[in-house]
Amino acid sequence: MSGRSPSARFEGTLIRRGDRAYDRARDAAVWNGLKPERFPEAIVQAASERDVPEALSYARSGGLRISTRSGGHNWSGSQLRDGSLLIDLSGLRRCSIDPGSATAAVGPAATGEDLVKALAPYDLAFPVGHCPSVAVGGFLLSGGLGWNSRAWGPSCADVLEIQAVTADGRTVTCSETENPDLFWAARGAGPGFFAVVTRFRLRLHPHPGAVVTTSLTFPLAATGPVAAWAEQVARELPVNVETALVLTASGEPTTTAPPGPRILVGMTTFATTHEEALAAFSPAGSCPFADSIVLRQEPEPTSFARLHQGTGAAWLSAHRYAADTLWSEESYETQLNRMADAVAHAPSGNSLVLAPVQPVSEEPALLRNMAFSPLGESYLVCYAIWNDPAADATNAQWLRDAMASADPSGHGGHYIAETDLEADASRARRSYAPADWDRLQELKAAWDPENVFHSYLAP
Repeated sequence: MSGRSPSARFEGTLIRRGDRAYDRARDAAVWNGLKPERFPEAIVQAASERDVPEALSYARSGGLRISTRSGGHNWSGSQLRDGSLLIDLSGLRRCSIDPGSATAAVGPAATGEDLVKALAPYDLAFPVGHCPSVAVGGFLLSGGLGWNSRAWGPSCADVLEIQAVTADGRTVTCSETENPDLFWAARGAGPGFFAVVTRFRLRLHPHPGAVVTTSLTFPLAATGPVAAWAEQVARELPVNVETALVLTASGEPTTTAPPGPRILVGMTTFATTHEEALAAFSPAGSCPFADSIVLRQEPEPTSFARLHQGTGAAWLSAHRYAADTLWSEESYETQLNRMADAVAHAPSGNSLVLAPVQPVSEEPALLRNMAFSPLGESYLVCYAIWNDPAADATNAQWLRDAMASADPSGHGGHYIAETDLEADASRARRSYAPADWDRLQELKAAWDPENVFHSYLAP
């Protein structure tokens, strides 16, 4: 490397702070319209896997720590760190399917939408993230609460192998039999992972023969009884039925109700046949609150692509977002009752609370050998969504006040992919079981003794 300019090291692009392209590259590294005021010293936009070891070498030679970005969906923008080298992996979007072994080789920047499209000709499926533009890199590293995860388990359970570049610049393969400790950490460590994953090998599932969705919408005032009923029904449904409760700060008027905040109960079945899907929904047919329904979507066939179209319309890249999560031992009725008042008084009508019932399988075989684990009986994510920069402080404070009301003891758990890492210094630690957190710290020290990789963002 002697005699070469820094830029000549890379097939991709090296952009240093002060360069004309820097501001655009920094903004592009965060999908959220709300950009944190943190400034890497340099950004390497990798064009190939070969750029990653070179980036590590460049960082070490300049005394820079490392952060990484796949799709930039981390709400806290933890990929942006002051004084760092940001390795932007957004060019690594390889998506290769091997139908014979029912596996896929994917780059970290391949999105859920990319993977769904690649799998369609082979009648195969994967529990991709609910938002189509989420890249698999950060999603899988955090565990992954994807479509049909109540049946298939966390998405990282289907990671068979990774290729990663370690702090000392080595490229290693990790699986249950090769570098198994790093493999364990890669399945749940999230933004605190202490290597750069350049490739995933995934196990695929047979595509469901029928995907069917239905929903009921009620006034927000009905949150308590509706949540109690929906939780009871959801836990009795087959594991291939995904149930989510959504509190929205606004709702369109209907023939039976004026505009106002709502609670929606949505169900999606991933079944063998349409008839099986309809049968799976049958316990939800006898809703005791039928008279208060303001909108009913009858069961209708859909697909992963159409599911993505629906969720993609809800997550607009031009908007500003803040998010936080909560695992709790309390019921959905208790938790959503606490959140209902906050939602009714949200400063933005776009804000919402999403509460999937049993969002991931609790089958021990699907939770083995991973840093990720469910940390409670109920789970919710609160999103503040707005578009006026002048309202940043108001919406951020609303989110933190709402989450404090949902967790008055302050003892709840979190999900590392979407929690508000800057809310308090314990957020990352409380995203893991205590023994798993301790193991992550030990492995970080072993694999990254010089602390090359930034760890979890904190206040």
